[in-house]
Amino acid sequence: MNILITGASSGFGTLMVADLIKAGHRVVGTVRDPNGRNAAAAENLNALGAEIVDLDVTDDASVEAGVEHTIAKLGGIDVLINNAGVGAHGLQENFSAEDFQSLFDINVFGVQRMTRAVLPSMRARQSGLIVNVSSLLGRVVLPFYGPYNASKWALEALSENYRVELSQFGVDVALVEPGGFPTKFASNLMHPSSRDRDAGYGAMANAPEAALQGFEDFLEANPQQNPQFVSDAVLSVIATAPGARPFRTTVDFIGMGDLVKPMNDQLAQATGSLFTNLGMADMLSLRVSAPEAA
Repeated sequence: MNILITGASSGFGTLMVADLIKAGHRVVGTVRDPNGRNAAAAENLNALGAEIVDLDVTDDASVEAGVEHTIAKLGGIDVLINNAGVGAHGLQENFSAEDFQSLFDINVFGVQRMTRAVLPSMRARQSGLIVNVSSLLGRVVLPFYGPYNASKWALEALSENYRVELSQFGVDVALVEPGGFPTKFASNLMHPSSRDRDAGYGAMANAPEAALQGFEDFLEANPQQNPQFVSDAVLSVIATAPGARPFRTTVDFIGMGDLVKPMNDQLAQATGSLFTNLGMADMLSLRVSAPEAA
Protein backbone atom coordinates (compact mmCIF):
# COMPACT_ATOMS: atom_id res chain seq x y z
CA MET A 1 0.00 0.00 0.00
CA ASN A 2 0.94 3.65 -0.40
CA ILE A 3 1.03 5.19 3.07
CA LEU A 4 1.39 8.78 4.29
CA ILE A 5 2.21 9.21 7.97
CA THR A 6 2.49 12.45 9.93
CA GLY A 7 4.85 12.94 12.84
CA ALA A 8 7.35 10.48 11.37
CA SER A 9 10.48 12.05 12.84
CA SER A 10 10.36 10.48 16.31
CA GLY A 11 8.57 8.19 18.76
CA PHE A 12 5.77 6.01 17.47
CA GLY A 13 6.10 7.57 14.03
CA THR A 14 9.64 6.38 13.37
CA LEU A 15 8.82 2.89 14.61
CA MET A 16 5.81 2.74 12.30
CA VAL A 17 7.81 3.90 9.30
CA ALA A 18 10.44 1.18 9.85
CA ASP A 19 7.82 -1.55 10.32
CA LEU A 20 5.67 -0.45 7.39
CA ILE A 21 8.65 -0.52 5.04
CA LYS A 22 9.67 -3.96 6.33
CA ALA A 23 6.12 -5.12 5.57
CA GLY A 24 6.54 -4.02 1.94
CA HIS A 25 4.57 -0.76 1.96
CA ARG A 26 5.67 2.43 0.22
CA VAL A 27 5.89 5.14 2.88
CA VAL A 28 6.05 8.92 2.85
CA GLY A 29 6.74 10.47 6.24
CA THR A 30 6.07 14.09 7.09
CA VAL A 31 8.83 16.07 8.81
CA ARG A 32 8.90 19.76 9.60
CA ASP A 33 12.05 21.49 8.34
CA PRO A 34 13.80 18.28 7.15
CA ASN A 35 16.76 20.29 5.83
CA GLY A 36 17.21 22.22 9.06
CA ARG A 37 16.50 21.36 12.68
CA ASN A 38 15.10 17.91 11.81
CA ALA A 39 17.78 17.00 9.26
CA ALA A 40 19.10 14.09 11.33
CA ALA A 41 15.62 12.60 11.67
CA ALA A 42 15.01 13.00 7.94
CA GLU A 43 18.31 11.27 7.13
CA ASN A 44 17.34 8.39 9.42
CA LEU A 45 13.97 8.01 7.70
CA ASN A 46 15.64 8.11 4.29
CA ALA A 47 18.02 5.37 5.43
CA LEU A 48 15.00 3.26 6.40
CA GLY A 49 13.67 3.64 2.86
CA ALA A 50 11.02 6.28 3.38
CA GLU A 51 10.32 9.30 1.22
CA ILE A 52 10.27 12.59 3.13
CA VAL A 53 7.88 15.47 2.64
CA ASP A 54 8.28 18.81 4.40
CA LEU A 55 4.85 19.32 5.94
CA ASP A 56 3.44 21.32 8.85
CA VAL A 57 0.01 20.06 9.93
CA THR A 58 -0.83 23.52 11.34
CA ASP A 59 -0.53 25.19 7.92
CA ASP A 60 -3.23 24.77 5.26
CA ALA A 61 -0.94 25.49 2.31
CA SER A 62 1.78 23.17 3.61
CA VAL A 63 -0.72 20.33 4.05
CA GLU A 64 -2.20 20.77 0.58
CA ALA A 65 1.23 20.94 -1.05
CA GLY A 66 2.54 17.95 0.91
CA VAL A 67 -0.44 15.76 0.05
CA GLU A 68 -0.31 16.76 -3.62
CA HIS A 69 3.41 15.93 -3.69
CA THR A 70 2.75 12.55 -2.07
CA ILE A 71 -0.03 11.64 -4.51
CA ALA A 72 2.19 12.60 -7.43
CA LYS A 73 5.12 10.62 -5.99
CA LEU A 74 3.22 7.45 -5.11
CA GLY A 75 0.39 7.61 -7.62
CA GLY A 76 -2.17 7.78 -4.82
CA ILE A 77 -2.59 7.38 -1.06
CA ASP A 78 -4.16 4.20 0.29
CA VAL A 79 -3.62 4.93 3.99
CA LEU A 80 -3.22 8.13 5.99
CA ILE A 81 -1.85 7.72 9.51
CA ASN A 82 -2.52 10.84 11.58
CA ASN A 83 0.22 10.33 14.15
CA ALA A 84 1.51 13.89 14.70
CA GLY A 85 0.56 15.19 18.11
CA VAL A 86 1.73 17.01 21.20
CA GLY A 87 0.99 16.46 24.88
CA ALA A 88 0.31 18.97 27.61
CA HIS A 89 0.83 18.92 31.35
CA GLY A 90 0.07 21.32 34.16
CA LEU A 91 -2.84 22.83 36.06
CA GLN A 92 -5.60 23.35 33.52
CA GLU A 93 -6.46 26.83 34.82
CA ASN A 94 -2.94 28.00 34.00
CA PHE A 95 -3.37 27.23 30.28
CA SER A 96 -4.57 30.27 28.35
CA ALA A 97 -7.03 30.12 25.46
CA GLU A 98 -4.03 30.65 23.17
CA ASP A 99 -2.31 27.62 24.74
CA PHE A 100 -5.38 25.51 24.01
CA GLN A 101 -5.54 26.84 20.45
CA SER A 102 -1.89 25.96 19.84
CA LEU A 103 -2.36 22.39 21.03
CA PHE A 104 -5.67 21.88 19.22
CA ASP A 105 -4.08 23.23 16.03
CA ILE A 106 -1.87 20.13 15.98
CA ASN A 107 -3.94 17.42 17.66
CA VAL A 108 -7.37 18.22 16.18
CA PHE A 109 -7.24 20.81 13.40
CA GLY A 110 -4.09 19.18 12.00
CA VAL A 111 -5.96 15.88 11.69
CA GLN A 112 -8.86 17.68 10.01
CA ARG A 113 -6.50 19.40 7.54
CA MET A 114 -4.77 16.16 6.62
CA THR A 115 -8.00 14.19 6.33
CA ARG A 116 -9.69 16.79 4.13
CA ALA A 117 -6.64 16.86 1.89
CA VAL A 118 -6.61 13.11 1.19
CA LEU A 119 -10.34 12.38 1.10
CA PRO A 120 -11.26 13.58 -2.41
CA SER A 121 -8.90 11.05 -4.01
CA MET A 122 -9.98 8.26 -1.64
CA ARG A 123 -13.66 8.87 -2.27
CA ALA A 124 -13.02 8.94 -6.01
CA ARG A 125 -11.39 5.49 -5.78
CA GLN A 126 -14.06 4.24 -3.33
CA SER A 127 -11.36 2.92 -1.00
CA GLY A 128 -8.91 4.09 1.62
CA LEU A 129 -8.07 4.02 5.30
CA ILE A 130 -7.57 6.79 7.86
CA VAL A 131 -5.81 5.70 11.06
CA ASN A 132 -5.96 8.27 13.86
CA VAL A 133 -3.55 7.81 16.75
CA SER A 134 -5.55 8.86 19.80
CA SER A 135 -4.94 7.98 23.46
CA LEU A 136 -6.60 6.26 26.38
CA LEU A 137 -6.80 9.83 27.69
CA GLY A 138 -9.30 10.43 24.91
CA ARG A 139 -11.61 8.05 26.77
CA VAL A 140 -10.85 8.78 30.44
CA VAL A 141 -9.38 11.81 32.22
CA LEU A 142 -6.35 12.06 34.46
CA PRO A 143 -5.48 15.28 36.31
CA PHE A 144 -2.92 17.72 34.88
CA TYR A 145 -3.44 16.62 31.25
CA GLY A 146 -6.44 18.92 30.71
CA PRO A 147 -5.81 20.39 27.22
CA TYR A 148 -4.46 17.05 25.98
CA ASN A 149 -7.48 15.18 27.35
CA ALA A 150 -9.78 17.66 25.64
CA SER A 151 -7.99 17.39 22.29
CA LYS A 152 -8.05 13.61 22.27
CA TRP A 153 -11.72 13.50 23.27
CA ALA A 154 -12.33 15.81 20.32
CA LEU A 155 -10.29 13.52 18.04
CA GLU A 156 -12.43 10.58 19.11
CA ALA A 157 -15.61 12.43 18.12
CA LEU A 158 -14.04 13.61 14.86
CA SER A 159 -13.21 9.99 14.03
CA GLU A 160 -16.68 8.74 14.97
CA ASN A 161 -18.28 11.19 12.56
CA TYR A 162 -15.89 10.48 9.71
CA ARG A 163 -16.42 6.75 10.14
CA VAL A 164 -20.16 6.98 9.48
CA GLU A 165 -20.05 9.75 6.89
CA LEU A 166 -17.41 7.96 4.79
CA SER A 167 -18.46 4.32 5.15
CA GLN A 168 -20.63 4.28 2.02
CA PHE A 169 -17.74 5.66 -0.04
CA GLY A 170 -15.51 2.71 0.89
CA VAL A 171 -13.25 4.84 3.12
CA ASP A 172 -12.49 3.25 6.47
CA VAL A 173 -11.58 5.05 9.71
CA ALA A 174 -9.85 3.48 12.72
CA LEU A 175 -8.64 4.73 16.09
CA VAL A 176 -5.58 3.39 17.91
CA GLU A 177 -5.58 4.34 21.62
CA PRO A 178 -2.19 3.95 23.35
CA GLY A 179 -1.65 4.34 27.05
CA GLY A 180 1.47 6.01 28.41
CA PHE A 181 4.71 4.78 26.84
CA PRO A 182 8.38 5.70 27.39
CA THR A 183 8.98 7.82 24.28
CA LYS A 184 10.04 11.46 23.87
CA PHE A 185 6.43 12.39 24.58
CA ALA A 186 7.15 13.53 28.14
CA SER A 187 10.15 15.65 27.17
CA ASN A 188 8.12 17.44 24.47
CA LEU A 189 5.09 18.26 26.61
CA MET A 190 3.50 21.68 26.33
CA HIS A 191 3.34 23.47 29.67
CA PRO A 192 1.25 26.53 30.57
CA SER A 193 2.59 29.74 29.08
CA SER A 194 2.08 31.31 32.50
CA ARG A 195 1.79 29.98 36.05
CA ASP A 196 0.11 33.10 37.39
CA ARG A 197 -2.67 31.05 39.00
CA ASP A 198 -0.34 28.90 41.11
CA ALA A 199 -0.79 30.98 44.25
CA GLY A 200 -4.46 30.11 44.45
CA TYR A 201 -3.66 26.39 44.50
CA GLY A 202 -1.24 26.41 47.42
CA ALA A 203 0.74 23.20 47.79
CA MET A 204 -1.20 21.64 44.91
CA ALA A 205 0.63 23.96 42.50
CA ASN A 206 3.57 21.57 42.67
CA ALA A 207 1.45 18.45 42.18
CA PRO A 208 1.77 18.30 38.36
CA GLU A 209 5.58 18.02 38.46
CA ALA A 210 5.45 15.37 41.19
CA ALA A 211 2.79 13.39 39.30
CA LEU A 212 4.75 13.49 36.04
CA GLN A 213 7.95 12.34 37.70
CA GLY A 214 6.05 9.57 39.45
CA PHE A 215 4.56 8.36 36.17
CA GLU A 216 7.93 8.40 34.41
CA ASP A 217 9.37 6.31 37.27
CA PHE A 218 6.40 3.95 36.96
CA LEU A 219 7.01 3.46 33.24
CA GLU A 220 10.68 2.75 33.86
CA ALA A 221 9.67 0.02 36.29
CA ASN A 222 7.30 -1.55 33.75
CA PRO A 223 9.33 -2.51 30.66
CA GLN A 224 6.35 -4.43 29.23
CA GLN A 225 4.99 -1.01 28.18
CA ASN A 226 7.03 -1.17 24.98
CA PRO A 227 6.36 1.47 22.27
CA GLN A 228 6.83 -1.25 19.66
CA PHE A 229 3.40 -2.60 20.54
CA VAL A 230 1.79 0.63 19.31
CA SER A 231 3.43 0.23 15.93
CA ASP A 232 2.36 -3.42 15.89
CA ALA A 233 -1.24 -2.38 16.54
CA VAL A 234 -1.27 0.13 13.68
CA LEU A 235 0.22 -2.41 11.27
CA SER A 236 -2.37 -4.97 12.36
CA VAL A 237 -5.21 -2.54 11.60
CA ILE A 238 -3.75 -1.82 8.17
CA ALA A 239 -3.27 -5.52 7.41
CA THR A 240 -6.85 -6.41 8.33
CA ALA A 241 -9.26 -6.67 5.41
CA PRO A 242 -11.57 -3.69 4.75
CA GLY A 243 -14.88 -4.27 6.46
CA ALA A 244 -13.28 -6.40 9.19
CA ARG A 245 -11.08 -3.79 10.86
CA PRO A 246 -11.80 -2.83 14.48
CA PHE A 247 -12.84 0.78 14.90
CA ARG A 248 -11.03 1.17 18.25
CA THR A 249 -7.84 -0.62 19.32
CA THR A 250 -6.45 -0.06 22.82
CA VAL A 251 -2.71 -0.57 23.39
CA ASP A 252 -1.71 -0.76 27.03
CA PHE A 253 -0.12 -3.30 29.37
CA ILE A 254 -0.31 -1.56 32.76
CA GLY A 255 -4.03 -1.81 33.50
CA MET A 256 -5.65 1.25 31.89
CA GLY A 257 -6.48 -0.51 28.66
CA ASP A 258 -8.31 -3.27 30.53
CA LEU A 259 -10.57 -0.61 32.07
CA VAL A 260 -11.20 1.30 28.85
CA LYS A 261 -11.93 -1.64 26.54
CA PRO A 262 -15.27 -2.51 28.21
CA MET A 263 -16.24 1.16 27.87
CA ASN A 264 -15.43 1.01 24.17
CA ASP A 265 -17.46 -2.18 23.78
CA GLN A 266 -20.43 -0.62 25.58
CA LEU A 267 -20.23 2.51 23.42
CA ALA A 268 -20.16 0.36 20.28
CA GLN A 269 -23.32 -1.44 21.41
CA ALA A 270 -25.06 1.83 22.27
CA THR A 271 -24.06 3.37 18.94
CA GLY A 272 -25.32 0.32 17.08
CA SER A 273 -28.68 0.47 18.87
CA LEU A 274 -29.02 4.23 18.28
CA PHE A 275 -28.24 3.99 14.58
CA THR A 276 -30.62 1.05 14.20
CA ASN A 277 -33.42 2.97 15.92
CA LEU A 278 -32.79 5.94 13.61
CA GLY A 279 -32.73 3.77 10.50
CA MET A 280 -29.04 4.48 9.84
CA ALA A 281 -27.44 1.14 10.75
CA ASP A 282 -25.96 0.78 7.27
CA MET A 283 -23.67 3.75 7.99
CA LEU A 284 -21.82 1.65 10.56
CA SER A 285 -20.76 -0.90 7.93
CA LEU A 286 -18.05 -0.18 5.39
CA ARG A 287 -19.13 -0.55 1.78
CA VAL A 288 -16.36 -2.55 0.13
CA SER A 289 -16.59 -2.33 -3.65
CA ALA A 290 -13.14 -3.65 -4.56
CA PRO A 291 -9.99 -4.90 -2.81
CA GLU A 292 -7.60 -2.13 -1.70
CA ALA A 293 -4.33 -1.81 -3.58
CA ALA A 294 -1.59 -4.06 -2.28
